[in-house]
Amino acid sequence: MHAEGKGERVPAAVLFAVGAAVLAASDAVIVRALDSAVHPFVIAFFRALFGAVVLLPFVLVRPKVLQSTHTLGQHAIRALFKLFAMVAFFAAFSMGPLADVTAIAFMSPIFVVLGAAVLLGERPGLSMLFAVVVGFSGAMVIVGPSPSGFTLAVALALAGALLQAAIQLILKSMSRGDTTSTLVVWNLLLTVPISLALAVPFFAMPGNRELALLALQGVVGTSCMGLMTHAMSLAPASIVAPVDFLRLPLVAVGGFALFNETIALTTVVGAVLICLAALMAARSRGVKASN
Repeated sequence: MHAEGKGERVPAAVLFAVGAAVLAASDAVIVRALDSAVHPFVIAFFRALFGAVVLLPFVLVRPKVLQSTHTLGQHAIRALFKLFAMVAFFAAFSMGPLADVTAIAFMSPIFVVLGAAVLLGERPGLSMLFAVVVGFSGAMVIVGPSPSGFTLAVALALAGALLQAAIQLILKSMSRGDTTSTLVVWNLLLTVPISLALAVPFFAMPGNRELALLALQGVVGTSCMGLMTHAMSLAPASIVAPVDFLRLPLVAVGGFALFNETIALTTVVGAVLICLAALMAARSRGVKASN
């Protein structure tokens, strides 16, 4: 009876994950629509600010969500990593093709495997090592055979993926003491003052159009986080995580429809390899965790 109830939650989890993927793709499109009119650090500040406004009613209704077993400094370090990851991706989305940057972002699970091996002493199995090779092969296909293919946008996307992997490794230890809701709330609330401090040197008040887009992005980002968190609570990560790959075709369609971006064959091939590698890494880590 319990297994049947759990099985019935899987379609709902997939539906929530699809919604999160749509919102995540919209986030990238919004950054491109800002057309470099707003500095990435300023974008990060307003996104966090508007996201915190959306989240505030939830905190007021459930103040116990702020109770944490970790210090404020630990939460601040994770928020700082998250902030720099966002800024790296924002800058990459404003410079390079949306599909290329999104595909490179999916390298994050590969970096998690490498980070767990180096920092946590985990021994990756043959399947994980194969996933790493496939993932980096996909990245090299997107970059291209010539050095000119390694653009600043690609470099920033790789930096963002590395930072995302570091965040996942930090979360691995912090999630043992706190609920996901507590970690999400503290991350968002602390990102506001930290991003403001870093945005001050580049700060210029956005125009009405840009401010509207930033407000929309704050709502989209917070809603995306909530949907994916809820999806993860309804079904195993091995089922939910692959749905996130839907972001790639959605971003590619958005880039083509709104910004006339063409999709190169190398992007398609490289993206397939990276997504396949990320899926193998996620499933391999899921099996290892269950064992």
